[in-house]
Amino acid sequence: MQVFQFLSNTKEGTAMHSSLIGMVEKAHRYSEEKERVSFGQIKATIRGENDTHEVGFNNGEWHCTCEHFTTGKVCSHTMAMERILTGMVPEKAPAHVASALR
Repeated sequence: MQVFQFLSNTKEGTAMHSSLIGMVEKAHRYSEEKERVSFGQIKATIRGENDTHEVGFNNGEWHCTCEHFTTGKVCSHTMAMERILTGMVPEKAPAHVASALR
């Protein structure tokens, strides 16, 4: 709030204030329109029940440091990330796995 008060007290601040309000409104609209966003690369850490794992998405492929992903190319960690990012990353999971995520 202090930034807004400071900006409002100057002639230049009026234009900056209006511009900032416009940016905030646009950011809000963009965040509601998730179809505007797609990810090419993501890196995340997931705290599992037994350990912490690094999950990544790069060039359309998921990766995870857990043992299950190493042997099966799918795991609860990558499935959780797919669910969190539904519609924002391309689906690569087999159809039976992708439908279970919904």
